[in-house]
Order: sequence, then structure tokens, then C-alpha cells
Amino acid sequence: MSRIGKKPVKVPAGVNIAIEGNTVTVNGPKGKLVRQFPPEITITQEGEELIVTRPSDAKPHRELHGLSRALLQNMVKGVSEGFQKTLELVGVGYRATKQGNKLILSVGYSHPVEMVPEQGLEIEVPSPNKVVVKGIDKEAVGALAANIRKVRPPEPYKGKGIKYEGEYIRRKVGKTGAKGGK
Repeated sequence: MSRIGKKPVKVPAGVNIAIEGNTVTVNGPKGKLVRQFPPEITITQEGEELIVTRPSDAKPHRELHGLSRALLQNMVKGVSEGFQKTLELVGVGYRATKQGNKLILSVGYSHPVEMVPEQGLEIEVPSPNKVVVKGIDKEAVGALAANIRKVRPPEPYKGKGIKYEGEYIRRKVGKTGAKGGK
């Protein structure tokens, strides 16, 4: 049996769960999330725990079992605590600013790059070289952070670009002096 799938999901105080067929609605202090789960997977609530079960040990059912449990756990954690990703801008003159809900990145292009977060996501700029993406949907937070990073990914020679906080950039050695002739 799936090690992840068989673990129950603990529901913290202040979080309400509504299960209608294979649609699960999770309400919490930070917001509301709704997700449609595969019809083969059954989700039941027993007290303060959610149990995810599968019909058989067939490979597709085993795959969906762990996935469904992880998605359910992320929904519960999102509405109670929320998720955040921090990005760092490394490079001379690289900076981020915020105008209204718009993020403006100056990362070495001839023009500033503007990004508007979708509904339910929030962008903070605590310092000119740090950007924090917050939200209740883990998938959406990760997607927005990846799109910001994609504007100027870190390069391996000097390490300049936009990187995740704590991300290790593998460095390469640059060119050395002239070889050969005189």
C-alpha cells in the first residue's frame, strides 16, 4: 500500500471540509479551495481526519492514491497556513519594485518587465533584491514563482539572474588567457 496514501490527513481547528461525491471543498481562515478528485478514489472524513482509499492494487490506482492524498494535504495546509516562495535577484542593477499589485523587474533588459499576479496570489518586495510570492494554492504559488524566475534564469558563469532562496547555482569556469601563438 502507498506509504503516503495510507497516512490520514489531519484537519486543524477552524478548517471545514465538505465532500460531495469526488469534489472536495476546504474552507479555512485564509480562504476556500475546491478540487475535483478522480472517481476511483474515495475520500471519507472520520472525526478530525480525512482518509483516502483506493479500490485495488492496480498501478493506476496506486499512483492516484498517493497523489490524491498529497493534493488533499496541500489544500488543508493552504487554507490554514498558506504557502510562500522567496526569490532573490543577483546582479549589479537588478532590482524589483511593486506598483499597486504589479511587480516590476529591472534585470538587465532595455525595458522593465511587468508581471501581474492572478487572483488569490500576493507579491511582496521586502527589499529591492527579494521577491516573496504568497497564496493558498501551492500549485499557483509555484507556477508564479517559476514564471518570475523564467524572466532571467541564473547563468552559470557569474551567477547573475533570478533564483530561488537557497538554490545552489552550479558554477562554470570562464575563459582563461590566450592559448597558442605569440
